[in-house]
Amino acid sequence: MNATPATHTATRTIQVGIGAVTIADVVDVARNGYGVALTAESLAAIAESRARIEALAADPTPVYGVSTGFGALATRHIPEHLRTQLQRSLIRSHAAGSGPEVEREVIRALMLLRLSTLATGRTGVRPVVAQAYADLLTAGITPVVHEYGSLGCSGDLAPLAHVAMAIIGEGSVRTADGELTDAATALAAHGLEPVVLAEKEGLALINGTDGMLGQLALAITDLDHLLKLADIAAAMSVEGLLGTDQVFAEDLQALRPHPGQGAAASNMVRLLADSPIVASHAGPDCTRVQDAYSLRCAPQVAGGARDTVDHARLVAGRELASAVDNPVVTLDGRVRSNGNFHGAPVAYVLDFLAIVTADVAGISERRTDRFLDVARNHGLTPFLADDPGVDSGLMIAQYTQAAVVSELKRLASPASVDSIPSSAMQEDHVSMGWSGARKLRRSIDGLTRVLAIEILTAARGIDLRSPLEPSPATGAVLRTLREKVQGPGTDRFLSPEIEAAVDLAASGALVAAAENAIGALA
Repeated sequence: MNATPATHTATRTIQVGIGAVTIADVVDVARNGYGVALTAESLAAIAESRARIEALAADPTPVYGVSTGFGALATRHIPEHLRTQLQRSLIRSHAAGSGPEVEREVIRALMLLRLSTLATGRTGVRPVVAQAYADLLTAGITPVVHEYGSLGCSGDLAPLAHVAMAIIGEGSVRTADGELTDAATALAAHGLEPVVLAEKEGLALINGTDGMLGQLALAITDLDHLLKLADIAAAMSVEGLLGTDQVFAEDLQALRPHPGQGAAASNMVRLLADSPIVASHAGPDCTRVQDAYSLRCAPQVAGGARDTVDHARLVAGRELASAVDNPVVTLDGRVRSNGNFHGAPVAYVLDFLAIVTADVAGISERRTDRFLDVARNHGLTPFLADDPGVDSGLMIAQYTQAAVVSELKRLASPASVDSIPSSAMQEDHVSMGWSGARKLRRSIDGLTRVLAIEILTAARGIDLRSPLEPSPATGAVLRTLREKVQGPGTDRFLSPEIEAAVDLAASGALVAAAENAIGALA
């Protein structure tokens, strides 16, 4: 899923205009190294709103964000000769992040989304400021942003401030090759000049939900992939555990018309089609009409997760179409304070996705566990071991899976219900959306690992059903896995095999194998 970062100035670009960028645009810039170009329409809109800001800056009447301080200091009128210092001080003081570096793809997503808001012409910055962000992205210069510092209101202040530091030629950045250097050196290497910020521009660069939104866009993309993988894993487990595919029939799903459930069940029907293993016990004498819930209800769980992702996609689409800043320049030229920077709408769906991620992982772990128990695995060896007692088989792989699932349950605790007041009680309710996004990224990594271990286990179970063969789709997945992981046998060093399965799961190779056999999955 995660593409190798670009190591040179981008040769492919997306156009950023006054309209919304898409989730696909975010992925292309964040993961695939695309550069960006501002449209002529957006540059004109930016220039038009800047003229309004400059008129207000010359007015003796104080205007928040233009000729005043910020937050709890908003009542102080700032004279013209101090306003450049005010902008610089704002960025420096708000770049207060701490902890590990945030991933390159997250920072690039954040930068693109802040640029997208600047490009609407509703923020009042000069064109040179927007162009500076486009230049950084295209050059592959990535400011160093730290894990901690955002409360999700007023937007992702500290992460955005660390990015803004780079365009004024301060702070640390990484080059396209990943080398750590100072911003001034990196800008000079690409022939770029630091920007001296004018009235309103500091605020416009840090008042936004861009960090949490960028991570939401990436998470939606990852979960679209992982939920297909969850269907593949479930189908392989149904097959390896001699379950029935009859419960996934279209007419049964139509009795409960949740779209995600229907899609997941349809996937499983197609994945299990023409399976000799399923056919071996599907005759009139088959008594397997009541499989365990973890098998029988797989479409209900993965489908519910799909519907939750679709809700998150709806929210993300609205936020991508937003111009989040405070104050904002309205379409009729007024400059007005507002509360649109509050991250609650995004924070909620980030938490929702962490919940369903944990649950999809939980049902996957239960299917894995069934393979290892002779009381429930229908004739397979204990722990799928070659010589039980001498060999432990996949016993401890399930321990690893269970440890991850336990962590995912903790990560499912919502961040958005927490709020610690800040800014001398001016910002007395915050969204914690950035925190929700950070834990969701860990959740997605965990789900990838859990599904990989289920597929590793189910593949061994299917192999042990030989001479019965799997379906064309699951057989293709199994063969792809076997290119990196050996089949059943005596105990081996297991960790590298788990990591190989995780890599195949994350890269998309396992889903691609199934889709190459039967066509695109829903």
